[in-house]
Amino acid sequence: MAGQQQEMRKTLDYIIRFAEDTAQVWVQEIKHACKDEGAILFLIVVPLLYPLLYSWIYNNEVVRDVPVAVVDLSHSHESRDFIRRCDATPDMCVAYHCNSLEEAKSLVGQGKAMGVILMPEDYALKMGRMEQTHVSVYCNTALMLTYKAIFQGCNAVAADTGAKIQTRLAGNTTSREDELTTRPIDVEEIAMFNTTGGYGNFILPAVLILIAQQVLLLGIGINYGRRYERHGFASLRPLLNRPSGLTCVMTGRTLGYLTLMLPLLSWMALAVPSLFGFVQTIHMRDFITLAVPYLLACIFIAITFSYAVRQRENVMLLVVFTSVPLLFMSGISWPQSNVPLIWKWVSWLFPSTFGIQGFVKLNSMGAVAADITSELRSLWMQCLFYAATATIVTWRQIMTWGKA
Repeated sequence: MAGQQQEMRKTLDYIIRFAEDTAQVWVQEIKHACKDEGAILFLIVVPLLYPLLYSWIYNNEVVRDVPVAVVDLSHSHESRDFIRRCDATPDMCVAYHCNSLEEAKSLVGQGKAMGVILMPEDYALKMGRMEQTHVSVYCNTALMLTYKAIFQGCNAVAADTGAKIQTRLAGNTTSREDELTTRPIDVEEIAMFNTTGGYGNFILPAVLILIAQQVLLLGIGINYGRRYERHGFASLRPLLNRPSGLTCVMTGRTLGYLTLMLPLLSWMALAVPSLFGFVQTIHMRDFITLAVPYLLACIFIAITFSYAVRQRENVMLLVVFTSVPLLFMSGISWPQSNVPLIWKWVSWLFPSTFGIQGFVKLNSMGAVAADITSELRSLWMQCLFYAATATIVTWRQIMTWGKA
């Protein structure tokens, strides 16, 4: 009986010592991060403010009244009617009337107009002869949203003009006959998931999840780069001489960043889109189910990556440029089916790929946690792999750079 009590006392003492050592590392991680202005910027300021800026920029969702220049060489009632109906669309605004195509091109070059509509001289003549006529539309494709607005607006007006000509020539007597003449097959377009057709609802969920990974890579990289420069790992050296000391260090580090980033990720992914009225179908339980493995994988890969950052400034050169490629490889802004196989393999190395896919399904497509088992499984596998590499990196940091 006395032996059992002694064993229980030893176990309790071990648990208490483990908790104290873990809490000590936890507090040290937060203190070191708060001492570095760069780490504070990326770990706290950017997650708080950048989503607000990004959401505010894309809050209008779609572009309206894109300025276009018109070159009307026909000067006819028919051409003026076409131009007037283009101006009446919500997508375009006829801002300039030019006498030549060169004048209109100059306006596009100056950024005053985003496209040109050219009405040929024989526009009305060919329509009167029942011949096919052409309207030339020139779009500035540097901005795809403005190109889409101009092109679709002109297509809609051209289709409506053709429908009116059809009904006039058909000799119908009822509106139903006119409808069958112009639309023998009635196609109903239903937008799935992104019901507003807006750019914000399309891209914002992916960007917010990617931000969490990037700020952890930058913040932890800057924090540990500073500690490399100043031998800041010396305080952790005594812990390695205790039982499960390395486990204490890893647990404290992980909990420090997890408790910091989980509220910030909730702010970025849930609160900010709600403030700006973006579409959200995610439930808190499903969000936590995805957020925990995603943040753990991001923390472990950031600790692993920090071994390559021996100076705090280097992390900017190594991480910032990866944001756009990672967004493309995630399968959001470019179809994943069209991504080359080699780049798919590269994308599987980063938690953002599975985190973005899972969050978009939960947030925009009405899925639940049971529908994203493949993404959750991949994230947990990344957690195990990067936890092992992060543990090795942590041991080498303390043993090699933990000398006062």
